[in-house]
Amino acid sequence: MTVSIDIDVGGTFTDALVTADGRVAKAKASTTSYNLSVGFLRALESAAAELGTDLASLLAATEMVRYSTTVAFNRLLERKGPRLGLVTTAGFEDTIYIGRGGQWADGLPVRERRNVARARRPEPLVPRDMTVGVRERVDSFGRVLAPLDEQDVAVKVEELVGRGARGLVVSLLWSHLFPDHERRVREIVREHYPASYLGSMPVVLSSEVLPRRDEYARTMTAILDAYLHQAMREELAGMRDELVRQGCGGPLMMIHASGGMAEVRKTSAVETCNGGPVAGLLGAAFVGSELGEENLILADMGGTSFDMGIVEGGRPSAHRARPLLDRWQVGIAMMETRSIGAGGGSIARLDGATGRVEVGPESAGSMPGPAAYDQGGEEPTVTDADVVLGYLNPETFHGGRLRLDVGRARAAIESRLARPLGLSIEAAAMLVRRVVDANAGHALFKETALRGHDPRSFALVACGGAGPTHACGFGLFAEVGRLITLPFSAVFCAFGSAHMDIEHVYEQSHRLQLLAPGGKNWLDDFSVFNQTVARLEERAEADFLAEGLPADDVVFTLQLDGKFGGQLNSKRFACPRLRLASRGDAEAVYQAFAAEYGRAFSPLSLFPAGGVELHHFVLHATLPTPRIGLPRRPLGAPTPSEGAVRPARPAYWHELGGFAETRVFTAAALEPGNRIAGPAILEAPDTTTVLPPGWHYRVHETGAGIIERERI
Repeated sequence: MTVSIDIDVGGTFTDALVTADGRVAKAKASTTSYNLSVGFLRALESAAAELGTDLASLLAATEMVRYSTTVAFNRLLERKGPRLGLVTTAGFEDTIYIGRGGQWADGLPVRERRNVARARRPEPLVPRDMTVGVRERVDSFGRVLAPLDEQDVAVKVEELVGRGARGLVVSLLWSHLFPDHERRVREIVREHYPASYLGSMPVVLSSEVLPRRDEYARTMTAILDAYLHQAMREELAGMRDELVRQGCGGPLMMIHASGGMAEVRKTSAVETCNGGPVAGLLGAAFVGSELGEENLILADMGGTSFDMGIVEGGRPSAHRARPLLDRWQVGIAMMETRSIGAGGGSIARLDGATGRVEVGPESAGSMPGPAAYDQGGEEPTVTDADVVLGYLNPETFHGGRLRLDVGRARAAIESRLARPLGLSIEAAAMLVRRVVDANAGHALFKETALRGHDPRSFALVACGGAGPTHACGFGLFAEVGRLITLPFSAVFCAFGSAHMDIEHVYEQSHRLQLLAPGGKNWLDDFSVFNQTVARLEERAEADFLAEGLPADDVVFTLQLDGKFGGQLNSKRFACPRLRLASRGDAEAVYQAFAAEYGRAFSPLSLFPAGGVELHHFVLHATLPTPRIGLPRRPLGAPTPSEGAVRPARPAYWHELGGFAETRVFTAAALEPGNRIAGPAILEAPDTTTVLPPGWHYRVHETGAGIIERERI
């Protein structure tokens, strides 16, 4: 038996997708925040049972584990990282506190950015008194102007430790060109605080995390990596140890925000942020290729968050031009996704100032969870509203492993919402549902329309445990044409990672004048360009070999950052050549840059007379992995078989003005070609599809559900 495991750890549930000799099993377990490996193994045990084997046999046959997580990023949002110290070049201690001109608006919702009078810069992750400058200086060509004062370094590090530093970040000026000073600072720290001491000091170097120019982004990326490092180390160390103890010999691959993945030892903490949504976005692109849909919107509603992204022309949207983590600009490659706090566990409450119902971003998580979980939660959530309205079956929720207490859900909604608003419990529950659907739908509409797309020409992939339950609701607000659900919607990010290639991304800043000012003289010495690419390729090949992977099968693609002389904006573009050997090659690079720059900033912005500068190299090293296509079966009769029909039950429909006896179906028993008109409810062990009046559902030959609204 040959096995691969895909795991996505969210704030509420841990999702698993296990592939064994062509058979696929999916499972969910509550995320155990006190020890993530517990929920991880519970999910694998369920998947093993579905495959008719035991956990030990499953892990012994596992060739690879692909892992995505949001836990470290949640620590960032909660500001629960360690106290850090920053070592920088003397005279530049205030760089990150000055920040960028627009830093006050980075990461803020639109309505808060508009309120300029109340907007504030984010609270620094490293307080000003935890930043020191050391005597050294390197110029913009990497030449040493002043050597590193090692005695000064020792004194300054001791000051930071005395102020409570539990980790150090070293970001010296122009270190991406001359990293020796940063490396020597680390050696000095280790000489004073060796690993054998309890006070040993983790040290993160900006030249290793992000060897590129742009001092602010480089420094903030290193700070965020150090801030998240401890949480990731604790999470993954326990996970890896447990896998080894259980007999798993395959590598643990981490999903990266760039859209690739790498072995955990070759992954920095900051690269793992947003891995789950990125895997989902790539999964949506794969589903689109199977269904013949080129334009798709990913809508993943889980227990805590609502993640979204766009696939255009069969390809995921490009990497962010100015990537942000929370409220800080970073320099790592990140695919374009967006998240808001809207999920099954999102807490509903009254706004004291306006008296309106607000849902999220706070979540009840998996512990204590919604009031209906009967685990101590008292706040009403979206899940509580869904069970009160009759959409969720209290006896079969989460495959029957988690019984829902309808009485507690009703009590929470009555005491916190219905009574203060003077509404019935059902009306208050429907209000919660419509608010969360509107929040998600409007976010989807803006994400699509603000990029110049017409949402009506896109299909929406509804996934996550709560996605199919709310798809028709937020799909209506988003004004999309079609909705798509899948048998593995509830574990869609894990499904997406199963269809990802192994990819490492290597970056290096180096300034080259591709076209001289005046627009006539082209780069004619290609040695620096070719040597830079060659060094990145050597690093990639060494990493693949160290991971036991065939380096000869790696496919290299190159991206460059370029700008016109006299202009501020730079643009990343795909370089058509890995090596330059002639003027024709240089002109081909310019044409690729001009085409991408013109698409982004208008053809009128092209300015060849100012010359073209290349300043950053990004090499993608990709090892293709086999894809498992969706199984296909011939279309049958439109009427579901008797085996798919379950007893009807009352459900509350806003369109009908109250409760109505509603047909219920077993989702797994539906056959390709079956058609169902709403109102109806389709139940699966890990999710429930809610079909309101006026909506139609049909089963595609792949088993996907296609939902469309009646045309009026």
